[in-house]
Amino acid sequence: MSTLQISLAIAGGLVLAGVVAHSTWSSRRNAPRQALPEAGNGAGRAAPADGTEPARTEPTFDDDLAASHPLPVPEKKPGMDALIDVIAPIALDAPVSGDAALAAMPPTRRAGSKPFAIEGFNEVAQHWETPVPGQRYGAFQAGVQLANRTGALNEIEYSEFVMKAQAFADAVNGAPDFPEMLDEVARARELDQFASDHDAQLGFSLRAQRAAWSPGYVQQNAARLGFVPGVIPGRMVLPASVAGLPPLLGLAFDTQAAMADDPAQSALREVTLSLDVPQVDRGEQPFTRMREAAAALCAAMDGIVTDDNGQPLVPEAMDVIGADLEQLYDTLDARDLSAGSALARRLFS
Repeated sequence: MSTLQISLAIAGGLVLAGVVAHSTWSSRRNAPRQALPEAGNGAGRAAPADGTEPARTEPTFDDDLAASHPLPVPEKKPGMDALIDVIAPIALDAPVSGDAALAAMPPTRRAGSKPFAIEGFNEVAQHWETPVPGQRYGAFQAGVQLANRTGALNEIEYSEFVMKAQAFADAVNGAPDFPEMLDEVARARELDQFASDHDAQLGFSLRAQRAAWSPGYVQQNAARLGFVPGVIPGRMVLPASVAGLPPLLGLAFDTQAAMADDPAQSALREVTLSLDVPQVDRGEQPFTRMREAAAALCAAMDGIVTDDNGQPLVPEAMDVIGADLEQLYDTLDARDLSAGSALARRLFS
């Protein structure tokens, strides 16, 4: 082999090596960012796609937030309320046992799309409650919700309510007293209009600025903020401070990516951070927590916060949203439907 041939072979080898190296670098740069094993102190981090060492950034919330705002307190199981329910009293000739009442209950607890309920007046405890075995009740009341997010109670649903309540009353030898249907349907429409005008479900889109994210990478960073897996794949929630209450925030990404055979190879370029305003007590400062979560996740994952149209959300725009929410909270308070209350959670569901 001549010197020229050897030189050309060497040059070709170098070019090939360069192509392979560039291809490997590009593939690594464009691959979804992956979650890394947590360090011994529990604070792991994911390296950026280009391989450079990032500054250590741990997403955090404001530690003084919980101390500066009163938090909701646990409440008893919510009962019927004339503000959002049609209530029909059922008079009895004699007390009825809880066992008999439960046996007389209808098989479903809905009238159309509206929740239906029976409550009994416990003679010993002297309060209304859902019938339980071993107790005795001196009266009952049947109720159906006037409105929810499916709309207002209509005439057909009211008629179904009457039939179910009458059947229960017959079974316990009771006499129901039903309100006038047209009056209740009109009240339902007014309540539904108020609810429609004052419902708010906010969403921020968090978009990757450069490399995409794997589901595990998103989950790892969100978990550091207190988010836990939801029931649906691709959904996480930030629990409320009181067990049993709706979550403060939701975090969602593509369900198919979360259920893929190899989720690590799924590339996410967007996740959604959400707040169901009427479901969460304002004392939890959920919008402030939402802003903090968005900022912390974007800082940790090299993302940007946008609206539904992909436009960046600047702090001034978020301030306006926050001011509007305070007015909404005040309006709900004035109507005795405070955000996060049992009545608000039922109405806005």
